Amino acid sequence: MKQFGIGLIPGAALVWMIMAFHGSADENTLRLNLRSRTRTAQGFTIAERKVSWEPKKTALIVCDMWDDHWCKSAARRVAEMAVPLHEVVKAARARGVFVIHAPSTCTRFYEGTPQRKRAQAARFSKTAVPLAVSQRWGTAWCWTDSKHEAVLPIDDSDMGCDCQPAKCAIREAWTRQISTIEIADADAITDNGQETWNLLAERGIDNVILCGVHLNMCVLGRPFAIRQMVKVGKNVALMRDMTDTMYNPERPPGVSHFDGTDLVIEHVEKYWCPSFTSSDITGKPGFRFKEDPRAPLSNQGK
Repeated sequence: MKQFGIGLIPGAALVWMIMAFHGSADENTLRLNLRSRTRTAQGFTIAERKVSWEPKKTALIVCDMWDDHWCKSAARRVAEMAVPLHEVVKAARARGVFVIHAPSTCTRFYEGTPQRKRAQAARFSKTAVPLAVSQRWGTAWCWTDSKHEAVLPIDDSDMGCDCQPAKCAIREAWTRQISTIEIADADAITDNGQETWNLLAERGIDNVILCGVHLNMCVLGRPFAIRQMVKVGKNVALMRDMTDTMYNPERPPGVSHFDGTDLVIEHVEKYWCPSFTSSDITGKPGFRFKEDPRAPLSNQGK
């Protein structure tokens, strides 16, 4: 009778099996280069650290990547960014990251789908701190917190349309998430803070990655977004090349739209959470909008 115990496996073969096992596990680990801004006597300095996150304990939340927008420039940039973001989402999912699609105010479009039912059916879990209850733009909202952060570095009081020569009229423009980004069978769909928390708690998820639009508004303020996730105790990171802002360069501080986005990224890194680029997930160059005339992404934000 043959026995297949480890003790009977030749030494070289055993070493190969162990290396193969550890290689496979290491391949799936998320190794992120997190960038934050640390306060010093002279102001803020960039601090970078490498972390390893377990994919099964990590969620990727795609914020408000709608099928249309009342601002034509914003809609054009979302459509452009959706192409590489789809690849990022696919790569993260393949490595075991749980993907949550959060097209705010559009979840009714997905009523009855397995992904929507998954969020609705997640077991209730109480949060350590109360969830946001203020209302704005159809969902609960986490407003700018003066105890935690400075005012935003860009003036978006005009709602940020940067179209020329005429500004777009605000209207009800979106109905669903842009179809470019696949919603897979194993994903979830919600724009609700409690449902998001339930999904994370049910799966033992500690790490949350935010991407999508718009950083100065929804990616910070929605009930599933950065401020809320930080306040309920998750390890949060922004994927900084997969976001955009609503900023009109005619408003203070009078920089380009893309410089304005970088200023808000710096704000997030100072007061809320670190950031990283999609390269850490895909191994490919990070994304940059074709209208952005500046240096390549790897040299930006330093």
